[in-house]
Amino acid sequence: MTIPRFHLAMPVDDLAAARHFYGEVLGLAQGRSSDTWVDWNLHGHQFVTHLAPRGPERIHNPVDGHDVPVPHFGLLLTVAEFHRLADRLRAAGTEFVIEPYLRFEGQAGEQWTMFLLDPAGNALEFKAFADDSQVFAV
Repeated sequence: MTIPRFHLAMPVDDLAAARHFYGEVLGLAQGRSSDTWVDWNLHGHQFVTHLAPRGPERIHNPVDGHDVPVPHFGLLLTVAEFHRLADRLRAAGTEFVIEPYLRFEGQAGEQWTMFLLDPAGNALEFKAFADDSQVFAV
């Protein structure tokens, strides 16, 4: 099954910092850009960072004993990709909002997850399911 690609645009307050974080730290390929925005290839999806003033403040909701930042966005990776990215982020000195860990262990929807902030304060979540059929488990 082919899944449609998404387009997501997020505000940043420093394009140079965004270029470093998304290009160097996360390793995303840069596409078109201008003085006010940059396109990124986010695992086949079009992700755009736009120079903009800060938006509304985030809140936190409790999930599995952790305070999850809202709003946030991210990707579902394979377990191997998840651990490679976690290692890459640790090597870059990334400060995690929620350190990589196995959430809902032994339950429906068991998943690896981690949360971090980009330089503009946007919250990102990366997760992985060993059993892909559990993505929408109830």
